[in-house]
Amino acid sequence: MRRFRAGRTIAAAAVALAAVLGAGGWAADTQTPLTGPPPGTAAWTADTSLGLRLPDPATAAPAQVASFFAELPQDQQDALAARHPLVVGNLDGAPVALRYRANALALAAERTRELARATDPSLTPQDHEAARTRAERYRTLLDGDRQILAFDPRGRGQVAEVYGDLATARRTAVIVPGSDIDLLRFDRTADPYGTPAGMARALRAEEQQQAADTQTAVIAWAGYTTPVGLGVDAATEDLARAGATRLTRLLDGLAVSTRPEAPPTVFCHSYGSVVCGLAHPSPARASGLVVLGSPGMGVDSAADLDHGVPLWATARNGSDWIGDVPNVRLLGLGHGADPTAPGFGARPLPATGSHGHTGYFAPGTASLAAYAAVALGRS
Repeated sequence: MRRFRAGRTIAAAAVALAAVLGAGGWAADTQTPLTGPPPGTAAWTADTSLGLRLPDPATAAPAQVASFFAELPQDQQDALAARHPLVVGNLDGAPVALRYRANALALAAERTRELARATDPSLTPQDHEAARTRAERYRTLLDGDRQILAFDPRGRGQVAEVYGDLATARRTAVIVPGSDIDLLRFDRTADPYGTPAGMARALRAEEQQQAADTQTAVIAWAGYTTPVGLGVDAATEDLARAGATRLTRLLDGLAVSTRPEAPPTVFCHSYGSVVCGLAHPSPARASGLVVLGSPGMGVDSAADLDHGVPLWATARNGSDWIGDVPNVRLLGLGHGADPTAPGFGARPLPATGSHGHTGYFAPGTASLAAYAAVALGRS
């Protein structure tokens, strides 16, 4: 009888999970994560113009990259960025200001390429429209003094942007987004607080209100391949594992290329909390983890994470659909225990005033005020 009840419970959980995902619009296609070194790596590693062996992006740790650039005069750094912008712009451990310049060059080159594709007679009208859309996206990322820390045009595209000055910031934060975020959806006017750029801007503005005398910086990081829709990818951890590797490398790079008072606080939204859980950063990489709208973290409890990195879980507001997702891990589906459950072991944060799955960073909410306090080290 006990075995029967257990089997029935497991079957019910699986059916419930499938039903919830189906209700959200099952995505039949799956995503292939971007892994490995940035585009242009072959030309970079073959470059002997400086009479030096350049660090291999596939194998060199960010600390090794930082040491390499520390020995180079500025003119040689600039020359490498001009010759290999996609490599330097994505090379964790390279000087931050150099990465900004390299990514500006890469964005300009990709925009020129897309504008040419937009009028290429050998392509279809759909190809022309897609090229115009990408070209416009690149133009907006080149506007003003935007600080693009990473840019990869492959696939759906990836990007990271810095708000504030990483060179002078005393407190820093990283936003890790969930599903449906990529180069084109990194920033948008509709539902702005559901994008990493909108979350980052809101967090930094709140920090400045709470501590005008404290220099802060926030990184909006769309640096991994996210699921599209609510399908197999969203219910499994394959993309999260690949994302966790990239997140760890980002945090390692920040540790050697910036000098805040403490490592960044990492904010993990929705599927991004699975990425953060699987990355389980050490105290050298993160001052704390904050999860919001979380379907689970891929772990059974906070005890499975590094005890030196505090974990906060945001109370789920009543209109967040993520509350309908069963907290199970079964046959490779689901992300485990609810981080907001009392027994999980996370420190609670309020969500008063927030609405829906993407409203936790909205100005005026108790959640945003709490996030700023945590990021400022005042919790």
